[in-house]
Amino acid sequence: MTLELYHAHISTCSQKVRLCLAEKGLDFVSHPIDFATRQHLSDDYLALNPNGVVPTLVDGGAPVIDSSVICEYLDEAYPDEGARLLPADPLGRARVRAWLRYIEEVPTSAIRMPSFNSLFKGFLIGIGQEGREAYIARTPLRKDLYRKFGDSGFSDEDVESARARLRACLERMQTSLSGNAWLAGDTLTLADICVLPTLVRMEDIGMANMWEDLGAVADWYARITARPSFGTAYYDGARVAVGGNTLKPQPREA
Repeated sequence: MTLELYHAHISTCSQKVRLCLAEKGLDFVSHPIDFATRQHLSDDYLALNPNGVVPTLVDGGAPVIDSSVICEYLDEAYPDEGARLLPADPLGRARVRAWLRYIEEVPTSAIRMPSFNSLFKGFLIGIGQEGREAYIARTPLRKDLYRKFGDSGFSDEDVESARARLRACLERMQTSLSGNAWLAGDTLTLADICVLPTLVRMEDIGMANMWEDLGAVADWYARITARPSFGTAYYDGARVAVGGNTLKPQPREA
């Protein structure tokens, strides 16, 4: 069956799934979604993914939604392709899934506030209050988050709270990595793949200094970004760089 991926180049959740696909060695038909023209809120896309977010995987005509769910699906549906990213034993899988739940709860949600303030503030302020309200009305998820953004971005207090949660995640990673090669043990798993895009985004918006005193995290980051899958998932234009309040593609280094 043909795999199709509806994704956005710079979306951290899309990057998770592209990393998983690359580690599995799975080819897919790419359907890039343009946020600026609100393709993710079109009737056609909402019919595939009623949450109105990316990514969406379509396998043999059947959609699978939610990035972490997609990653688990790929490992289970294609066990003989590429690396196995969930352990074979139930306890090992439980450890990985505990990390996945934590990643969704803490770093994935926390990175949104500094990301929005650094990268998307100009766009969201530029469309004005009426435009934001129309956007929020159409958006199935995170309406309260978008309203909290207000007329001038998230507050300093909100961003500092997000930074504290990101630091807590890094410290938890440091503890785990001090005794293991990877987050959930001696082999790379979905836990590593699903947290990596948050750290990449942190680096891209000038927050990499938050783990410079955490040697095990720094070593893990160097090792995982050196894997061939990283270059595949983070192709030219898939990373961001801050330039005022605008979003600029940042080409991957050779």
